[in-house]
Amino acid sequence: MRLSRYFLPVLKETPAEAQIVSHRYMLRAGMIKQASAGIYSWLPLGYKVLRRVEQIVHEEQIRAGHIPMLMPTLQSADLWRESGRYDDYGEEMLRIKDRHDRDMLYGPTNEELITDIFRSNVTSYRDLPLTLYHIQWKFRDEIRPRFGVMRGREFLMKDGYNFDLTKEDALHAYNRHLVSYLRTYERMGLQAIPMRAASGPIGGDNTHEFLVLAETGESEVFYDSAVTDIRLGEREIDYDDKAQCQAILEEFTALYARTDETHDEAAFAAIPEARRRSARGIEVGQIFYFGTKYSEPMGAMVTDADGNRVPVHMGSHGIGVSRLLGAIIEASHDERGIIWPEGVTPFHVGIVNLKQGDGAADVACDGLYAALAARGLEPLYDDTAERAGAKFATMDLIGLPWRITVGPRGLANGVVELTSRRTGESEEMSPEAAVAKVAEIYGRSSL
Repeated sequence: MRLSRYFLPVLKETPAEAQIVSHRYMLRAGMIKQASAGIYSWLPLGYKVLRRVEQIVHEEQIRAGHIPMLMPTLQSADLWRESGRYDDYGEEMLRIKDRHDRDMLYGPTNEELITDIFRSNVTSYRDLPLTLYHIQWKFRDEIRPRFGVMRGREFLMKDGYNFDLTKEDALHAYNRHLVSYLRTYERMGLQAIPMRAASGPIGGDNTHEFLVLAETGESEVFYDSAVTDIRLGEREIDYDDKAQCQAILEEFTALYARTDETHDEAAFAAIPEARRRSARGIEVGQIFYFGTKYSEPMGAMVTDADGNRVPVHMGSHGIGVSRLLGAIIEASHDERGIIWPEGVTPFHVGIVNLKQGDGAADVACDGLYAALAARGLEPLYDDTAERAGAKFATMDLIGLPWRITVGPRGLANGVVELTSRRTGESEEMSPEAAVAKVAEIYGRSSL
């Protein structure tokens, strides 16, 4: 993409309403614009990152054997009355009436709707296990929306639902989700720690939240510092292997890590003092096992091997897709702007032409642009007439991981400059070598 043809409304000044880093940088980098309190338009740069994050979530869900679908944003209140949650959910639920005076709601979550889909189509244990998920916009009418996309009223969320014959099978689904979430977050350059949490209005006894440590986090967390040394890495995972998934869950949850709602001071005190930590955390996902909480009142039953009609065991599993952008920025930035991890960057590399209109510089930049595109990479080429300092400031602000700088002086020596946004280190090399190195970083070969 050539910057002269792109829509990137960057701001030099920080809007007064932005209280935390991610909100400031998302506004300044032209990623979002507030439409009303807690509701945002996603501008091209922000939308691009949002889709990168969403794609990673899809890939890891499908890898774990989960089946994508799509449910509507508006739901019938009758389903929620069946489960008993219509009156219990509180004022965060946006309740509306259609033209026929029927009670409707803008879905804050989808347990009732998915249970209705299941009970209408599945009748036998032979159709289990089954895990369905979707990524859809949700609405929760927060009394004080703040912090940009971190605590908005409208947000994009992945929510998945498992249906199993037995508690044992449902707990395997729980473990499978935990493992898939660990891989999802690591691909985004995040360390999200699974912490024992409270279930809230979703219900159930087994639940973990995934929290990214950050000073601006809304949750107070307590943990054993050794938990931050554990990584899933490149392990091969067989999601059908119950023992392997259980072992990974135990590895990542054996050490103390809890939110303030479930904090146990005695258990925390048993940790060696040098490893006790308290901090703030940003919730980016949560998994639940809630048994037959919804299947019993809503009649989601199957016939078991003995011919008995039994309620299925269920769980739900959410990832805050739009919230993740804020969490990534909170965890990866500096005083100049965002630093995107390679896995979610909107463009793989920036090209800065220091002297637009110079014949040699223009030709070199066009050549780099074409060569990178031929490798399946997306460069952002700043072909504007702005001063060099302004171009560098924009690239730093929007946070592309790599920048190739092209100028007449370097070209006279046959080199361009490749710079890492994260470390600030630069290296002079030929344009061909710069393309090859960027392609190697992203694992792309020539097409």
